[in-house]
Amino acid sequence: MSIRNPYHGLRRKLVLAFDIGTTYSGVSYSVLDPGVIPQIRGVTRFPAQEHIGGDSKIPSILYYDQEGRLCAAGAEATQESVIEKAEDEGWVKLEWWKLHLRPRGLASDHISDNDIPALPWNKSAVEVLGDFMGYLYRCTRTYIQDTHSQELWRSIESDIDFVLTHPNGWEGAQQTQIRRAAILAGLILDTPDGHSRLQLLTEGEASLHFCLESGFAADSFTDGQGVIVVDAGGGTIDLSAYYMSLSPASIEEIAPTECRLQGSVFVSRRARAFLAGKLRKSQFGTAEDIAHMTSIFDKSTKLRFRNPDEPSYIKFGGVRDKDPGVGIRSGQLKLQGSDVAALFEPSIQGIIDAIEQQQKSAYKSISTIFLVGGFAASDWLFSQLQAHLTLAGINFYRPDNHVNKAVADGAISFYLDHRVSVRVAKSTYGLECFTLYDPGNPQHRSRSNTVFTQADGNQYIPRGFDVILGKGTRVSEEKEFRRSYYRLYHDAHGCGVDSEDIRSYNGTIQDPRWTDMEPDMFSRLCIVQADMSHIVLQPQHGKRGAIYYRRDFDVVLLFGLTELKAQICWTEDGEEKRSPAEVVYDQDVTVAR
Repeated sequence: MSIRNPYHGLRRKLVLAFDIGTTYSGVSYSVLDPGVIPQIRGVTRFPAQEHIGGDSKIPSILYYDQEGRLCAAGAEATQESVIEKAEDEGWVKLEWWKLHLRPRGLASDHISDNDIPALPWNKSAVEVLGDFMGYLYRCTRTYIQDTHSQELWRSIESDIDFVLTHPNGWEGAQQTQIRRAAILAGLILDTPDGHSRLQLLTEGEASLHFCLESGFAADSFTDGQGVIVVDAGGGTIDLSAYYMSLSPASIEEIAPTECRLQGSVFVSRRARAFLAGKLRKSQFGTAEDIAHMTSIFDKSTKLRFRNPDEPSYIKFGGVRDKDPGVGIRSGQLKLQGSDVAALFEPSIQGIIDAIEQQQKSAYKSISTIFLVGGFAASDWLFSQLQAHLTLAGINFYRPDNHVNKAVADGAISFYLDHRVSVRVAKSTYGLECFTLYDPGNPQHRSRSNTVFTQADGNQYIPRGFDVILGKGTRVSEEKEFRRSYYRLYHDAHGCGVDSEDIRSYNGTIQDPRWTDMEPDMFSRLCIVQADMSHIVLQPQHGKRGAIYYRRDFDVVLLFGLTELKAQICWTEDGEEKRSPAEVVYDQDVTVAR
């Protein structure tokens, strides 16, 4: 890879990257000085944090009082004094709250909102995210002032860019929610200039940049083979596949990204259910004891597990705590290694299935896979994946330095280096539209009961689907995907704001043409709106002399960026005009609650 160039801006600025995870979160940053090669640094010191080092992250935990005020967050929320005060004053503890933002379409049959700690009655997931962003920002400000100087902070505090990461499976609706949370947190203003200071990035692409920045992936790209980066986190498993093009030198995504809700918290969730069943007749089977044991399992037993042929232990009490019938002696619960291994199995199999799916979809063969993320610290997870992939002839590596900071560091590298030039569409995108009725077409005849007459006097049938971008299509950042459409009106005064539903299709049909086939596989991605009320339409004569008005326009979508962009185009006085179109996401449809 090329050596990073000096920063070419005219004045000093700061870029911050927030990796807000389901279980742990971290911050990385870079101070950009004109003429100086930027360095990637991490915030390695947070309030109440016990272990300080280059891999520092804090728990994604918050406490709220009954009025919805934030009382504690991060490592401070794990202090015994805070926990005691929370119990005394009835504070609400929030964990795993990020999963409230997950898309409804994401495969997650094994989890429902009832499995995630409920939000406070007067708080939305976006507001919680905003509160946590604000906390991370304040911690970062203090860290930079203490580590560098207050003078440095004053020189950049009004010129800060942000990179916020999200799981591969999060789409436009979630990106809108993240941007809204950043505004609530005071990170950016709700203005075009404010929005331009924030970039959104998938965790998979951030992890790739981390591997490149650290030098792990460079050699793997030299043989013309593809590479998969597996970011195994607390909530999601994100997979992204890439290939390096040597002429010119650039990195291309070679398969649709994958996202599985099988992160490390689900191993702990299965452990909780297992313990509840095992101890249901024991004096230690209370909800409090089960929660305590699950917490210890999560922090120690799960990480230490290596061999299913050896027992594992949860040390939860004192020497007087015993129940030999269920394996409890001296405050220690004995578990069969095979039972612990079974708790990991759905996550391991989910990763293997996702890898195989990417291999099938990729247009280059895969030779190497990298495992990063907090869950990558599990030796059992690594060894099981390694055994499977070695048999398949794939090189499998786990970088050994701070892989749980991969996303935050990689996000800064993305901002500085921007190495990915081509991405792959992970769904089929298009518009539901009316189709001119053709009685000679069998597909049309089978839908003849839906025929209706439009303003021009012609017959049409509804529920056609016009593909703008097919799944698996290679998309460069600047490439436009454009289709022509028209609307018919009886009244010229009804031609104001134009709204178009952009739909995504995730079924098995290669070239979907009708939304009444596999209807559950279609979902509204967003609404593209543009005000064209100023365009003067000329009356036209339809069948039987009916007067109508027709508006011709193109919908232009750019999918190659990390966010969907849209425009509406039309011809006016012989010239093409373009209007930036507002992209409005339907939260009720696309966001789980």
